[in-house]
Amino acid sequence: MVHKSQKNMLVSEFCGMRFDTPIVLLSGCVGFGEEYTRVKGFTNRDAGAVCLKGTTLEPRLGNAPHRVIETPAGMINAIGLQNPGAEHVVNDILPKLDFEETRFIANIAGSTVEDYAEVTRLFNDSDIDAMEINISCPNVKAGGVAFGNDPDMSARVVEACRKETDKPLITKLSPNQTDIAENARRCIEAGTDGFAVINTLMGMAIDVESRTPIIGNNRGGLSGPAIKPVALLKTHQVYQVCKGHGIPIIGQGGICTANDAIEFMIAGASAVGVGTALFYDPLVCKKINDGIVDYMERHELTEVSQLVGTLVLNLD
Repeated sequence: MVHKSQKNMLVSEFCGMRFDTPIVLLSGCVGFGEEYTRVKGFTNRDAGAVCLKGTTLEPRLGNAPHRVIETPAGMINAIGLQNPGAEHVVNDILPKLDFEETRFIANIAGSTVEDYAEVTRLFNDSDIDAMEINISCPNVKAGGVAFGNDPDMSARVVEACRKETDKPLITKLSPNQTDIAENARRCIEAGTDGFAVINTLMGMAIDVESRTPIIGNNRGGLSGPAIKPVALLKTHQVYQVCKGHGIPIIGQGGICTANDAIEFMIAGASAVGVGTALFYDPLVCKKINDGIVDYMERHELTEVSQLVGTLVLNLD
């Protein structure tokens, strides 16, 4: 158990916000911030920040079932951004959250650049601490191409959101693109304050008896330990772009243990996202915090920031 004096070792700054621990609960895994507080022994204070469920301008019912399936070392989901719409979240959900417990980050999504800008404007007039831009959404004006797979479109979304708020903007980068580092560079130029690296990989599961996809949407996002090696590499690649600009990264993708979290920080992440692991161990955050403190004490570190970007590459 982390004691009060040890807890201070976990404190860090992210985009001007104080995080009491480097853990961020990932969007879609804890609803709108209240679901996991019902689990005995869990509190939002175990996390430095909570990313709320993806929110669009208008309410969405989401995709047809099945929406989630377990896979070897992970799961595939295709929820389809089911949510009650931005106005309801701002007016009815945010006032019920305890902003003394942790930082709350809105996750904004849209089908057009204008949608993103309007959702940002609505959250800008709320108590939300920051906004995460989900650029993995399909652009309906461009035939369904995901914003996040094209650096030009990514930059346009970030630029439009930047015009609507002075709150921190964290761009969630997709691994399903050719050059994630170039995309990051363009987003920095457009005004992002930070990054979340990575979003899910695209995947599929098939029912061999019916010979049909198990997921109702045919495909979905693969998360969990299966994607960790990819996420680590992408985090390291984005860090090479970010380190000269002072842009922090939330490293995410398959984090289940303290060692996983520490790997991401060594690769360049200032904070670490936990998502899929919560589904089978709702109290995993306590274990990760304890493990990070133990590692820091063994290596005589006093701040988690001392770990960030300390990877020593093998020489050719």
